[in-house]
Amino acid sequence: MHRLTLHPTGITFRPDNSRVLVRPFIPGDPARIVHIIGRALALSEAETEEQLAIVIADFGERHLDIRRVWRMHYEKIKHHAFSSRPLSEARQLYLGALFSGEYALEAAALFNPSIVAHPNQSGLAAGDLRFILSLRATGEGHISSIEFRSGVIHADYRITLETPSRFVAAPVVNPNPTYRKTVFLHKLMEMGFENDWSSLVMESLGSAFTLQELEKALQRAVRGREPLPREGQRTIECVQWLAESNYEIHFDPSVAVSERIIFPVSSNESNGMEDARFVRFVEDDGSVIYYATYTAYNGRAILPQLLETSDFLHFRALTLNGRAVQNKGMAFFPRRIDGRYAMISRQDDENLFLMFSDNPHFWSDPKLLQRPGLPWEMVKIGNCGSPLETEAGWLVITHGVGPMRKYCIGAMLLDLDDPSKVLGHLRVPLLSALGGDREGYVPNVVYTCGALLHGGRLILPYGLSDTAATIVTLDLPDLLAALTGSR
Repeated sequence: MHRLTLHPTGITFRPDNSRVLVRPFIPGDPARIVHIIGRALALSEAETEEQLAIVIADFGERHLDIRRVWRMHYEKIKHHAFSSRPLSEARQLYLGALFSGEYALEAAALFNPSIVAHPNQSGLAAGDLRFILSLRATGEGHISSIEFRSGVIHADYRITLETPSRFVAAPVVNPNPTYRKTVFLHKLMEMGFENDWSSLVMESLGSAFTLQELEKALQRAVRGREPLPREGQRTIECVQWLAESNYEIHFDPSVAVSERIIFPVSSNESNGMEDARFVRFVEDDGSVIYYATYTAYNGRAILPQLLETSDFLHFRALTLNGRAVQNKGMAFFPRRIDGRYAMISRQDDENLFLMFSDNPHFWSDPKLLQRPGLPWEMVKIGNCGSPLETEAGWLVITHGVGPMRKYCIGAMLLDLDDPSKVLGHLRVPLLSALGGDREGYVPNVVYTCGALLHGGRLILPYGLSDTAATIVTLDLPDLLAALTGSR
């Protein structure tokens, strides 16, 4: 087959180490916390105000509302601040600053994008489409977070981006999130903690419960039973871990899209939230929700997780459940198929699988869809985001790993009614790392977490050697012709 023509857009996303987030910087040793607070409280009120003014002058212009962040960080350590009198606003802010530090989100890389239609399509010219693009930002310690950009694809396929803000903002974490009992119980069972202790905790809770209600149930379960036996202690720890792993966050509507940063919240993602695959999912009744599967990494193990949002302001982070929740690269189909949710995945780090479920949070019984077999995918094959619906079938952008662990991007076509049927598979890569694109944090890699169809074009953003990202477009009829003629 002839190589397909890619249309470059001239857009490149490069890491910018000036975009910094204020994070808590709190020693693990309580004695050190007390020592720092003691030295700060030894300052007079005038000295405290003077030092606070210096810090504000040094950092205030680098952040949208640094005082708000310092107040939040003070709240985390105030129980260590022993004082015979209430602390002034200046002292609280100064203590918050002492337990804060800047983190350069993009210091190492900005890559592996995913793109979906924006929930707000108002005010556009005919034939235009507003989009949201997610990116994996990686900084010191290889900690990854999720960033966003927005822009418009015009009727003539030109792409204009909203200028990214120089500021970034972390969301507010809901201190009292809600949980669904059926999901919670299923995950406990899956993890091997369906026992008398978990029953003791869960029996007094309703079908939906809050974190505060769960904490009271835990207190009731252990009251009068200390010291706990090993099984009880491990069960309680698992319940607490599971609650921490399912959380809710929100951004103020005044925070621009490019300022919104989803940084790791729970311990299971403490070393990163990797490769979010966003999809605009349309339910049978026409309602829309955005799902994103991502890989939570704690420095030792990975765990597939799920984000849910309807507006990119309010997000729920949830654990995925079931025997099929393994490895990386899970991606939703954008609608139900024959009444069921569908997912394309890679359980074994080698082959592509297909699975169906009646619930988007529970996945089991994966079926083999495609094995690697072409020279450029001899090592393994995976998806590059959610399947895209076309008249010819489900278009799946894939990646393959070949000699020298070179990553290439390819494509497959699946039957619309029965996606277990492969209608076509590109024999040669759609994209591979060439020239200067081969050099980066991880050489010889092109990779994407999601593409978009607009008019007669495939809009394909992709990462360059785990360092930067760009966008190309491709004539959809040409790609479908290549796929349908490949077998």
